[in-house]
Amino acid sequence: MSVKLGLLALLDEQPMYGYQLHTTFKERTGGTWPLNIGQIYTTLSRLERDGLVDAAGDDGDGHQIYALTDAGRVELQRWFATPVARADRPRDELAIKLSLALSVAGVDVREVVQAQRTATLRDLQDLTRQKFHAGEDDLAWLLALDSLIFQAEAEVRWLDSCEERLLNNQAFKNGVRR
Repeated sequence: MSVKLGLLALLDEQPMYGYQLHTTFKERTGGTWPLNIGQIYTTLSRLERDGLVDAAGDDGDGHQIYALTDAGRVELQRWFATPVARADRPRDELAIKLSLALSVAGVDVREVVQAQRTATLRDLQDLTRQKFHAGEDDLAWLLALDSLIFQAEAEVRWLDSCEERLLNNQAFKNGVRR
């Protein structure tokens, strides 16, 4: 997801200024996508340049309010109607890390896998606690939590598979690294 589209989605609800967008984005996503305030204002400038938002005055305290334009609404609707391609998602740093660890002398890949599994299980427990304490009326946060929980569970399964593959790989058993 691009920041641009996330901001358009928030502005579809109501006009807002930058810090409101930052706070609302963080609340809606549970902070799962860290976003700095400078990135918000840079993106708003581009959105305005591209005709997707308009400056709509200020709030009386000097904050510039931005509103979604018709073109912005069309762009947002297109985004919601288009499935996210797997190839468009960010690179998987963990998969890259494990792949590279196989060829670096002195790195025990099984220890890397085990450390990641421990951290992921800890995260999974924390997410599960958060879900238990979340209010049923906070649907956006519950959806984000479910996604994070499912991703963590999938990561643990994948790490189990990696470990099994490492244990079954004859070259790895013999200490030969390609």
